[in-house]
Amino acid sequence: MGPLAGLRIIEVAGIGPGPFAAMLLADMGADVIRIERPGGSMFANQTELDFLNRGKRCICIDLKKEGGVALVQQLIASADGFIEGFRPGVLEKYTLGPDDCLRANPRLVYGRMTGFGQDGPLSNRAGHDINYIAIAGALHPMGRAGEKPAIPLNLVGDFGGGGMLLAFGMVCALLEAKGSGKGQVVDAAMVDGASLLMTSLFSAWQTGYWGERGTNMIDGGAPFYEVYQTRDGGFMAVGALESQFYQVFVERLGLADELPNQYDMAQWPAMKERIAEAFLQHDRDHWEAHFADCDACVTPVLSMDEVKDHPHNRARNSIVVKDGVWQPRTAPRFSRTDGGEPASAVPSGHDTMAILAELGVADEYQRELLANGVVMGE
Repeated sequence: MGPLAGLRIIEVAGIGPGPFAAMLLADMGADVIRIERPGGSMFANQTELDFLNRGKRCICIDLKKEGGVALVQQLIASADGFIEGFRPGVLEKYTLGPDDCLRANPRLVYGRMTGFGQDGPLSNRAGHDINYIAIAGALHPMGRAGEKPAIPLNLVGDFGGGGMLLAFGMVCALLEAKGSGKGQVVDAAMVDGASLLMTSLFSAWQTGYWGERGTNMIDGGAPFYEVYQTRDGGFMAVGALESQFYQVFVERLGLADELPNQYDMAQWPAMKERIAEAFLQHDRDHWEAHFADCDACVTPVLSMDEVKDHPHNRARNSIVVKDGVWQPRTAPRFSRTDGGEPASAVPSGHDTMAILAELGVADEYQRELLANGVVMGE
């Protein structure tokens, strides 16, 4: 199932953006084989919650033991793509770098996920999402006026600028390889991806349209693009940017005759105060129902636990229940080759013996590999 059915991707297990990229490919039907290291799984007792590894098969290999690297090389020789997320140069030490792998499999697409990229003065420095988006220019603009930058979870670097861009790069290179017969390296750096996500804002800044943090149209500066608290402690999100939507918004709020011009920026702080007072008059559920049948661009701010039960998400089956837990459905959707409901994650080493058999490893040698701790699993 899925538009990538028939492709095989080998992933060296890691955390965050690499597994997310491989999950996206698995969601779309690719046969993703995760190479787990002994003791490397974070979900030994909660496999059903290992969402980033859903839909993947898993073989457990100890690269430090004799014969381990050779097994990975065999897997790579059978694959269309390979994903790793180590610092530059780490897999080269195991003779599993791009030059080695492309010699063995010239059609291989070799995906590399790092924070700072494969070269540059910071390429070998440690870092995390917050560091990558900081030097990408994505962290500084986020937050309220007069306050320090707000941390956007790890969605901008790890998942948006990292894993999402790596998956996109892999699909692009895999498509090209179908025509050329040649593989290549995909250098996916979170600092590059986060910067790419800022494309329109970099443009706005240089044209003078974008000002300081928290003073702009879509960063909390405007009263009509803001989050307001309700009487019961809930929140409503307002995105009434266009004048026709703004007019409906203030009419439904009962403030159509009280507020100054929508774009009078000098009045924005006072307008916010008045709108905030209005929202505090009722609970969140009241406001959700009050704005439900109109184009005012007003919606409730749902907690993570509420998402699965919202009528719209239920109607679209956006959240599915599998193995007793809920998780996001595959996305985007396809009219003919949709990935559908995501497959389950499996424990570390769950498919070790089956994959060895696919590689043509003799039964006797399989037993020897198990006995020597080169591989682990079922």
